[in-house]
Amino acid sequence: MVAITACSLALLTSCNGTEKKQTSSKDTNTSTTMNTNNNSFEALFEPVPPADFRKQLSTLMLREDHAVITAGTASQFNSMAASWEALGHYFEKPMTLSLLGAGRYTLEFIKQERKYTMSFFPNQHKGDVMAFGSRSGRNSDKMKETKLSYIQTPAGNITYKESSVVIECQLFEVTTVHPDDFYTEDGKKFVEDALKDASDYHKLMFGAVTNIWVKK
Repeated sequence: MVAITACSLALLTSCNGTEKKQTSSKDTNTSTTMNTNNNSFEALFEPVPPADFRKQLSTLMLREDHAVITAGTASQFNSMAASWEALGHYFEKPMTLSLLGAGRYTLEFIKQERKYTMSFFPNQHKGDVMAFGSRSGRNSDKMKETKLSYIQTPAGNITYKESSVVIECQLFEVTTVHPDDFYTEDGKKFVEDALKDASDYHKLMFGAVTNIWVKK
């Protein structure tokens, strides 16, 4: 019933890497202490025409190595290093698919705002991206300590000026995976092992693509 064609798959660190530990405490990060400057979003990025979505979805993620998912508002938001993403069509819409740990702090912001960004960075920012995966925003100041500069899209979503590709998504569906859903032992083992670090199984998150932006 799920008709996703995985045009690309980007593997980084969020599902099975160090960010697995995002499970506790509270975050009080605000944008007023984050890195920023006066360049407008439109001065830095240009849109991909909607008619080109399908072609662009199959290439934009492939050209970048490091991804970040961000959700929230300008006064409070959180970012996580992203992995295990796919792009394709679902319900006849351009759609992203992400596999997230149930305890991800960023997932709480996504569910609250029902929108988020997927931002892709060139290799020179690998360290900055990995820093989003090393600690939870619940119990650290990682959002204040990043060297990346946040910026709002015209739709009010949060991304970073150093991004080379930004995909804005509207939350479409969140489902819970279960070992019984898998027909391979490695799939079952993955979700069973992950349950040891969270109170629930991993989540499959579908986001309808609303805009794609590329750095000028």
